[in-house]
Amino acid sequence: MKLNKSLLLYAITDRHWLNGKTLYSQVELALKGGATMIQIREKDLDENAFLKEAEQIQSLCAKYCVPFIVNDNVELAVKIGADGVHVGQSDMAAKDVRALIGKDKILGVSAQTVEQALEAQKCGADYLGTGAIFPTGSKDDAQVLGVQTLKEICSAVNIPVVAIGGISKDNILELKKSGIAGVSVISAIFAQNDIVAATAELKSLAEQIV
Repeated sequence: MKLNKSLLLYAITDRHWLNGKTLYSQVELALKGGATMIQIREKDLDENAFLKEAEQIQSLCAKYCVPFIVNDNVELAVKIGADGVHVGQSDMAAKDVRALIGKDKILGVSAQTVEQALEAQKCGADYLGTGAIFPTGSKDDAQVLGVQTLKEICSAVNIPVVAIGGISKDNILELKKSGIAGVSVISAIFAQNDIVAATAELKSLAEQIV
């Protein structure tokens, strides 16, 4: 399935690491390094600024033939015709999101338990994001699930699972034989001085674990 390949190295944006650079330029560097999917995640931008930014990054992803996913903002994803949307457990219910985006768009759902994973699959999720696998600074409230729970979720569902949370070049190989289709990272790419090199290294490591 083509989606599995796209999930290998899934980069999620975070303007916390911009340091005077633009999100567009950072995403382009990640794409040059081999990121296979991009999710735009914005919690603080106003709607107009978010729309403009999303459209720019969407066209960039199209240029690199990489799927472009919008986090949480289903309305905006539909408006710009994004490749898909990702929602958490506290966002809109997966079945309602599926009804809004249609059957041809990618729907990702966060799942922290086997029960949540099975429910998301039933409601039409195309893939699951499971974590935090390791301690992470990107989400203050993220509970660490660990590799064992990740394996249980992968075994329970028929759709691909992406591991997220605290994953870096130093611990990614611990996810070998867990059953995941790929890893989702933020700071392991966007907080690095050389984003292209960091992305390429992570992709090479990710290829060893799936």
